[in-house]
Amino acid sequence: MNRIKSGIPLLILAVLLTQAGCTKHILDTSPKTTLSDASAFSTSDKILAAVNALYSQVQAASYYGGRYIVFSEQRGDEFSQNDGNNATGANVWNQSITASGNFVNAVWTAAYTSINSANLIIRNVSTSSVVGDSVRKNYVAEAKFIRAFNYFNLVITYAKPYAQDKNSLALPLRLDPSTTGGDNSFAFSSVADVYTQILKDLDDAEADLPAGYASALLNISRAHKSSAIALKTRVYLAQGAYGSVIKEAVKLAPSPAPYQYVAGTVTHKLEAAIATVFSGTYTGPEAVFFLPFVNPSESPDNQSALAYNYLYPILPLNTAGISSDPVFSDAASVDARKGLLKTNAGGQLLLNKFPHNTVPYADYIPVIRYAEVLLNYSEAAANTGDPETAVALLTAVRQRSNPGYVFPSADIDPASSLIPTILKERRIELLGEGFRTPDLLRRVKPLPAKTGNAGTAPLVNPTDGNYVWPIPSGETGYNAQAPH
Repeated sequence: MNRIKSGIPLLILAVLLTQAGCTKHILDTSPKTTLSDASAFSTSDKILAAVNALYSQVQAASYYGGRYIVFSEQRGDEFSQNDGNNATGANVWNQSITASGNFVNAVWTAAYTSINSANLIIRNVSTSSVVGDSVRKNYVAEAKFIRAFNYFNLVITYAKPYAQDKNSLALPLRLDPSTTGGDNSFAFSSVADVYTQILKDLDDAEADLPAGYASALLNISRAHKSSAIALKTRVYLAQGAYGSVIKEAVKLAPSPAPYQYVAGTVTHKLEAAIATVFSGTYTGPEAVFFLPFVNPSESPDNQSALAYNYLYPILPLNTAGISSDPVFSDAASVDARKGLLKTNAGGQLLLNKFPHNTVPYADYIPVIRYAEVLLNYSEAAANTGDPETAVALLTAVRQRSNPGYVFPSADIDPASSLIPTILKERRIELLGEGFRTPDLLRRVKPLPAKTGNAGTAPLVNPTDGNYVWPIPSGETGYNAQAPH
């Protein structure tokens, strides 16, 4: 079982020296020795390596490189479960995971490791004279983006939803780096305070991040201004702060349609074909922030890879989930997203968004794409009395995959059906990308019951103790101030 001491030195500084000065950001994270901060941040190459390492930590197989997205789908109702082994997350799927569970501890560990690395960069680079002012600000802004990203993943996984109880205790909000073993005990902050810090970091990041970088790969895999703005739309949506979602979204999706954002070397818009998002270059305009797997050594292991889980399949689609919608199930459907599903020899319906189902698993991870931003904006507009904008954004997403489609008036009635239609479109468009459980939680909806070859999973109500993941045993075992 993984044990987490969120206050111990979570980063071995020598890791940051590996592949110094490389243009990509996937590093060898095997610890080799221990160096002082002064040495680890003493040259521009070492500082760049430290920044690059932030992304490789997020990309870990136990975290956003696969497992975290799988867990977010397993807790929802879009997928069935073939394998009853807990090593494949059967206890996540059937809602029986506990505080001592390996996965509960592993995600927490990975996120706090990355947070501590970001804290080290913020402290050591903010006042550094080793690099120029604009580069220094760029690097610190990237660290703040990554810190905000990690804290958001933690708060939506281990804490009560903002709309349910924003004043409840959530997480230890560690904003200073830990480099010794003597600061394990740390008070937990409220849900509201964690969100406040996330948004502060993202505002700071937006201010100092560049509009873009020198290559298409860097533009999708390193944070830039649009990355921070797009993530803010997700965070504000989780808060139900719809006016703030709109304030941020209009920066990326100015009216009228067709929606497009252009800044420097970066252009964001919907790809012409949905299949291109998942099997093209991965560096197209829809990619706001993706995690790349460029070299074979970077790819996740079997049970962590999205392709393995969806196509092996550990997780076939649940026929009672969104795959039963006419977009997918109607024989006459011409929606291009239908082509992202396939049926195996056993008759099971599978998600084929991540088609590289052999080692090494080369599919890039779509963390933020432009379609999500448009749907965030659409939902916010519908909730603030602007159905015209909401429908226009919704239609843009739908017509990318079905150009001739017109929503029936009964489906976009502002008084009754518009918001449910937008929420259903999220399920269709973002299927398998880790959104189903967070979307249920932010709206304080039950996690539905489901069945599969691995058994049954009960409905989980918002008032149930297992509605969100428990604080890991590793944290409660080392942090005397952790809730027990």
